[in-house]
Amino acid sequence: MKNLTERDLDRIIEMAWEDRTPFDAIESQFGVPEAEVIKLMRKHMKESSFKMWRKRVQGRSTKHRQKRDDSVHRFKSKNQRNIG
Repeated sequence: MKNLTERDLDRIIEMAWEDRTPFDAIESQFGVPEAEVIKLMRKHMKESSFKMWRKRVQGRSTKHRQKRDDSVHRFKSKNQRNIG
């Protein structure tokens, strides 16, 4: 995994936590594939929070672009405009 700043890590975790942001978007923006995102989430979250997140996103169609319904368009967090 490439060297990520603390700000990058925070943003990756925020994007991963959002239900509608696909792992593909994280990979295209930061070069971090889904398996590495899962490792980051495990490392930087409390165990109970990680388990809750993992249960929620496993198999979720919105987290995987190829499983997404065509009517779901790119999601932009309200905080995204504040992140420069």
